[in-house]
Order: sequence, then C-alpha cells, then structure tokens
Amino acid sequence: MSGQLNEPALPLRTKEAGAQGVEKPNSKQPKSKPQKNKELLAEQSKGDSATIQDTESKKTTTSQLPEFIQKRNQLFDELKRKYDAEVLEKEHPVINVVLDLGLGKDGIPIPAIPVAAKAWESTAGSFLKHVDKDISSDVVVAKVDGKELWDLHRPLERDCRISYIPFTSPEGRNVFWHSSAHVLGEAAECQYNCLLSHGPPVEQGFFYDMAIAGGQVVKESDWSPLESKASRFFKEKQSFDRLHVSIPDLKEMFGYSKYKMYYIENLLPPEGSTVYRCGTLVDLCLGPHIQNTSKIKAFQIMKNSSCYFRGDKDDDSLQRIYGVAFPDKKQMTEHKKFLEEAAKRDHRRIGIEQELFFFNEMSPGSSFLLPHGTRIFNALQKLLRSEYQKRGYSEVQSPNMYDSDLWKRSGHWQHYSDDMFVLDVEKKKWALKPMNCPGHCMMFSHRERSYRELPLRMADFGVLHRNEASGALNGMTRVRKFQQDDTHIFCTQDQITEEIEGLFDFLKCIYGLFGFPFRLNLSTRPEKFLGDIATWDVAESKLKEALNSFTASGGGQWVLNEGDGAFYGPKIDITISDALRRDWQCATIQLDFQLPQNFDLEYMTGDTPAKAKSAAPDEAREDGAGALPKTPGPGRARPVMIHRAIIGSFERFMAILTEHFAGKWPFWISPRQVLVIPVMPAVNDYAQEVQRLFKALKMYADVDVSGNTMQKKIRTGQLQQYNFIFVVGAKEKESQSVNIRNRDDQETQAQGELVPLDEAINKLKALKKERRLLNAI
Repeated sequence: MSGQLNEPALPLRTKEAGAQGVEKPNSKQPKSKPQKNKELLAEQSKGDSATIQDTESKKTTTSQLPEFIQKRNQLFDELKRKYDAEVLEKEHPVINVVLDLGLGKDGIPIPAIPVAAKAWESTAGSFLKHVDKDISSDVVVAKVDGKELWDLHRPLERDCRISYIPFTSPEGRNVFWHSSAHVLGEAAECQYNCLLSHGPPVEQGFFYDMAIAGGQVVKESDWSPLESKASRFFKEKQSFDRLHVSIPDLKEMFGYSKYKMYYIENLLPPEGSTVYRCGTLVDLCLGPHIQNTSKIKAFQIMKNSSCYFRGDKDDDSLQRIYGVAFPDKKQMTEHKKFLEEAAKRDHRRIGIEQELFFFNEMSPGSSFLLPHGTRIFNALQKLLRSEYQKRGYSEVQSPNMYDSDLWKRSGHWQHYSDDMFVLDVEKKKWALKPMNCPGHCMMFSHRERSYRELPLRMADFGVLHRNEASGALNGMTRVRKFQQDDTHIFCTQDQITEEIEGLFDFLKCIYGLFGFPFRLNLSTRPEKFLGDIATWDVAESKLKEALNSFTASGGGQWVLNEGDGAFYGPKIDITISDALRRDWQCATIQLDFQLPQNFDLEYMTGDTPAKAKSAAPDEAREDGAGALPKTPGPGRARPVMIHRAIIGSFERFMAILTEHFAGKWPFWISPRQVLVIPVMPAVNDYAQEVQRLFKALKMYADVDVSGNTMQKKIRTGQLQQYNFIFVVGAKEKESQSVNIRNRDDQETQAQGELVPLDEAINKLKALKKERRLLNAI
C-alpha cells in the first residue's frame, strides 16, 4: 500500500531503534483480526520455487506467481480495460491549459505558455516538449493549479495551470522514492511471495513492510537478489498505471491480505480509492508516480528490520526493508558520501563521546542532560532571555498538568488526546500538557485586559510531554519530554503585520548566530477551516504584507503553499539548512482566531465605555466543556493569538547544532571552553590559578593535573573539542602568560602562541560576549 495513502494515518512502531517516519497510531481505530490466513501462507510457502530462486536471465512471468497474485492482477486488467473503453467513449472537449515554468537559470520568471489540449486525452507529460531539456530531464511529476500533484501520463480533465516538479524538490523526491518503493514491493513479492503492508517515502529514501510465510526474516544476503530484480524491472520500463476502484472490487482484489483489508475497511472513503500497477505489482495507492521505471538509474537496499503492523506490539510482526534510489548514479555516490559524513556527525554518537546526554529505558524518550549538555541548554536559554528583554517579552510559568475540561475547551482533547499522557486524579481525567497555549489563554483572561496592554507577549520555557510512539523516538530529535521557546502574542488585527516583521528580525538574529540560512513558507486557508472567510483573507493579506516587506529588505523570496494552513488560521513555516544542506523545520508562526474564541478572550478597546461582562449564555458546548463563547460586547474586541517558536524544542535544536558543528562548538556556547595543561607538577599551582581566573568570569575552564604525558593530555583535550588549550610551564608562570593552542587553527597545534594572561582573558571575554561563530582571538 502506498505511503501516500496510509502513512500519516497508519504509521508503524518499529522494533529497530531510531526508525524513521512513524507516529503514534490512533488507539480508537478498530484492530485488525488477530488470526492469520494460515491457508494462504501455506500456499505461499509452496509457491513456485522458480520465483523464489529466480535467475536474473529469466523474467518473472505471471504464471510463476502464486495464484492470489495472478487473480489480483487479472481483475486489475479486466477493470482497466473497462475503464479505458469508457474514457474512449467520453467527449474530449478542448480545454485551456497554461504551463507555468517557474524561474529560468537567471532567476527571471519564464513567461507562462498557453497550449492546445483536450480533456481525457492530453497529458502533462506531452507538453514537456515546450520545456528546456535541461529542466525537463529532471521532471518527476506535474502539479495542477498549484495544489494537486498529477501523474505526467494521466489525462487532464479540465481547464488548468500546470507546473513541473523536479527530483531536486522535496515533493519530487517523495514521488520518486514512493515509486521506487513500489519497485521494491514488486521485487519482494517475486522473491518471497509475501503479503505486502505499506511502503512510503521517508526522509532518506523509502521502505516496504511485509509478512513472509513461515515467519521467515529478511537477511542481508537477500539484498543482492532483490536489487538484481529491481534492476531488471528498470530495464523493462514498467509503466505506473492508475485506476480508481470501488470498495467491493477492492475487497475482491485484495481479499487475500488481512493487511490490505484493514486499510480498505478502516481508512478508505465509501467511493473507493485508486490502485497502481507496476509490472506484476498491483497496490492500493493514491499516487502520483513517475511515468515508468526507466527513470530509476540507481537503487540500493540500505538496511532491514522488524516492525509491528499498525505500530501495535500486540499485532503481527512484519519485516521492513529500507532502500534509496536516484535518477542518476552520480547522485547515489554523493548520497553515500553524505551518509558517511552524517554518521560522523550523528548527535547520538557525539552526545555520548562528549558526555552531553544519554537515554535509559526507565524513561524512554526523555533525555538525561549531563552537566556539559546542560551548559549548552543554559547558553541557549540565556541567549533567548537576553533577546526577550530587548524585544518586550514577559516570561511566565504555567502548570504542567490540567483537568481534561481545559483540553476539551481548547479542542485538543478531541483531536490530540491519544498523544497526551492522561492520568486519573481523584476520579477525574487529567493530562500533562503537550503545549502551553491553553494555559496562556487562562493567564490572559484571569483579569480585565486593555488595548493599552497589547501586544502582550508571553514566553514560557515549561516542560512539555507528548506520548510519541516508541518506534518514532529518535535520539534528541524526537522525544517525549522536552522544553521549547514557546511564546504566544496577543494583539489586535492592526498589530499583526508589525509583530510578524518583528519575528522575522528575531529569526535573523538567532539563526545568524549559528550560520543557518532559512526559508519562509506561507500556508493559507485549507478546505476545512474555522471562522469566516473575510477574517482569513485579512489575516493572509497581513502575513503577505510582512513577507513582502521582509523580501524587499533583502530577506529572500518566500513560497506560497495554498490550502496548507492550520484549520484555525494561516501560518508561516520556517526551514533552516545545516552544514550538510539538510532542511529542518524549527520555527513556526501561526495566527489563531479559534483559541481566543474558545476561551472567550476579550480586551477593552477604549472606543466606547466598556460594559461589565455579561453572564455566560445558557447554551452549552457539545463537548461538555462549558458554555459557548459569546460575541464581545460594546467597547470590547477579541484579540488575535500568534503562536511562535524560534528554535522549537531545545532538545531537537541541540541535536541539530551538534550535527551542524560536528561537535566543534562555537566558544560562547561550548561546554568545554578552556583546558589548562601544566608541563610539570611544579607549575600545577599556576595552572589552577589560571583556571580559577577564567571560572570567575563564568567560563568553563578545566585543568589536567593527571599523571599522563603532556602530549597525551593535549591529545585528550583535542578529542574532547576544547576550544582552546593553554599549555603552561616555568616560562609561562614567570611571565604570567599562556601558550595557546586554538582548536580550529592547525598552525597553533604543534607550537602554540605565547600570549600574556591578561590579554588572553580580555580576548576570550570579547569572544564570548560577541557570540562569534569563528573560534579565533
């Protein structure tokens, strides 16, 4: 089954530590039937040995596949012939199609091109002849009207505007890897006669889950035969054929598989869904896909593991195979180099080596920050607090646990309770807070507010808990207990633009300190939204105004993601790029009109004399969380709420920084700033005096008075990534100086630079105060 169809709703909890792309499944979803189809698995185990031991010189034919696959494919062929005949009978009217080719190599927009087209006949791929070959060769999929991804060979159905998505874009990579997952699924069916579950694209490739007869597990020795089969499929130029199928036909098509039946019965709409055929594989899938398998030039299996169906440890154990693929062999070579460098920078490895943090099964998903890790955390928090003071933020503290009635009123209980840690306290349901916004709404409303107090900026570093699935936990990047630079701004609609512009300046300030470039994406009103369209239009126009102002001031172009906003308001997502050019989303800016309404938030406008608050109306909420909010009376108005985070989770940001800097921390945030090494015991007292001077200035200075040789002490300090190593002997003691070795200056490693102690102190004080990125004095 395609990951595009069920990945968000049906993630799996894997047994392998650090597996990707998994979320906590909805505990309210009905469970699949516990019994296995023993007869079918027995049939599989008896399957044609020529398929399992397939030689690469011989194509897999339909007759070599087990009967359940043959029947599935025969039904697909029958339905596809019927559908194609229906399309031929349709009228093929002329439609208006415009090609939006984006920017040229010079960065200048390419003029849109109108093309002649017919409905149910013309395809987006047929117009690639109008596109420069250097661009068209990288195209993976089309996009219709800026919203819907569309197969290049799927006939167009209406007037539309077409743009083309290359492999180099995140959307293009996802489609390409999604199609590559189908090829892996086809190879797995041919090799194991297995029952496939689902196969989505993930951050660094794709995977496919499967149940193999007799509890057989995938071995590394299986990888090469699977890759060989896939390679043959690429040469066969297998097309990806799309077909919409009704629920009854889907049940007939996939009735052999308990896994597919679960998806059909629990996840699909009543009108059915699409399936795709690729070679001998027919699978449930929303698509879209590449045109054919010849686009895939490099394919490799990366690892395998076991996992649980639906992420439920009480359900079936499945086999998961991970792979990666590219449209160019050179890209595969580059990807392997990238993986090697990423492994060197892995925050989990560096965290242990530098004694920053660790995890323990006594509290899964909760990091134990050691002293050196806490130093980094405190430096980040100190940075943010200093900016809060400059920018008019007020730091607050709110409770860690609330009565469920609060979460019902905010709406989180209805949509988020499965991801909350719920407790029974005095016969009532309580929950640890996964976010701060409801508590901040209570703080706003605990007394009368005046327009003179707005904008009111509340900052909270409180501890949050989210009940992430065990398989989703991944070092510090995905945890259950965390803290974030959470802020909520309560303001008037007229203040939105100015507040957003202030947040952009805040982003530049913080990300600039770490050398992170960033991109802005505006997500607008989705199909299902709360509130009235006029309010949304005003909010979106104000965000666009702020974004355009940011661009005009040299802040870079922003991207419009139509229809991708939150249900309660439009948002701006901010993506940073690290030293390996990986994208991370840390910051978010979200406008919220719903929570102020849910909590009946008001302020006195000063326009007319404010009347006393009237009693709450008798009408109650359907969720039982009290009375419905009333409309603000004369002289009162509802504030707008801006949700804002810059670094997001401290834990995740620390992981990003660790890998960005490869453990070589800038001086101001470094947990090991200075190491003093005496060359002989006679100068131990001077070495300790130097340490005391730097510690008095709140710098992290250590001294090594162990019995190791001087060279070993220096080497140990270098491995621990001290920013500066001070070597002191009789000469340095007499002259009150230090011999400095700079971690990032190779010329100082063999023989350090002799610097007066007072000068060294002043230079390092300036380096810390200025929060410079370069480790130089």
